[in-house]
Amino acid sequence: MKKKITLPLTDEVIKDLHAGDTVLITGTMLTGRDAAHKRLYELLQKGEELPVEIQGEVIYYVGPAPAKPGHAAGPAGPTSSYRMDKYAPSLLDRGLKGMIGKGARSSEVVDSMVKNGAVYFGAVGGAAALISKSIKKIETLAYEDLGTEAIYRFTVEDFPAIVVIDSYGKSALVQ
Repeated sequence: MKKKITLPLTDEVIKDLHAGDTVLITGTMLTGRDAAHKRLYELLQKGEELPVEIQGEVIYYVGPAPAKPGHAAGPAGPTSSYRMDKYAPSLLDRGLKGMIGKGARSSEVVDSMVKNGAVYFGAVGGAAALISKSIKKIETLAYEDLGTEAIYRFTVEDFPAIVVIDSYGKSALVQ
């Protein structure tokens, strides 16, 4: 079933999303990859404040390519989510409500999603140019020194994704 959803996600919307649903996402989301996740995790381990608020947020695992003139972003395809699995439970415990990437997640991440009422979306790898058309605005929020792996805020309209793992722990991945 195709659904249009608006960020930030509410608990009601999350509960209504089921593995296999296709969605068009509109609103704002954070981005971050391995290096940014490692820094966030280290801050949490030290009990320090994060440079961005993650409560209620969705994070897209992407390092966008430079934009061509007249475009907000260049190709912006998802990276493999398993690379963030070590860090995801800590961020979910802090209030992260959704993640977007590609591929399977560890059982620890799925358990944390169920515990925290979160959802994992898949974006289609290989569709980076198509995905970039849904990105309307980008602003750098933290870790600018990481270049394309910095933490950005994307404003998106009809960003295409699939619910890969829902808040009940059900997966659309073939096992």
